[in-house]
Amino acid sequence: MTNDMPEHPKPVPMAARRIPIAVLAVLIGGAIGYAGIFGVGGLKRASGDPACRPAVETARKIAPLAHGEVAALTMASSPLRLPDLAFQDADGQPKKLSDWRGKTVLLNLWATWCVPCRKEMPALEGLQEKLEGPNFEVVAVNIDTRDAEKVKNFLKEGKLDRLGYFNDQDAKVFQDLKAIGRALGMPTSVLIDNQGCEIATIAGPAQWDSDDAVKLITAAIKPAAAAF
Repeated sequence: MTNDMPEHPKPVPMAARRIPIAVLAVLIGGAIGYAGIFGVGGLKRASGDPACRPAVETARKIAPLAHGEVAALTMASSPLRLPDLAFQDADGQPKKLSDWRGKTVLLNLWATWCVPCRKEMPALEGLQEKLEGPNFEVVAVNIDTRDAEKVKNFLKEGKLDRLGYFNDQDAKVFQDLKAIGRALGMPTSVLIDNQGCEIATIAGPAQWDSDDAVKLITAAIKPAAAAF
């Protein structure tokens, strides 16, 4: 006689049931950890340095002035404090970007082998002449890796005596800016507020002594100066 009744399923050992649960727990834990590193961390990176939010507000206010000779400027859209870049002055003494804290700064990286850089230098000199003071300075850092005298002679022959001579023969300042996506080529310029925060960046030359540039930078200086 055939038994049509279904057989009772064999019980699954407790240890076997624990394996999928353990695997699921590991996957969930990994997902939470991934979110903690990349999710929460990503949000933290996106929010930036809270102290730099005024610089973003300044960028928003002066954005309508970014036209004509300074149309290529990219305005800061999230708070970013620049690294405390290190270089040297004409006497070989160490300098850092933070030495200019309290001033709005146009930081420019240039080299004598860079043709657009050489052409841009007189405009930077003109901007320094027009706006240099207690609230603003052009800080042009040369990154030639050899023959510092050649650089000094270039400045002397071009009568660029309003610009201070700053240099970094290791070109680390370029690499440090490149690491945060702010140096893609030469020349590179970053407009920085008095707290060391990015206002705007430009890859390539600009006519810095033009009316367009002077108006934009003057507007950037005013909010920063008002904070003191």
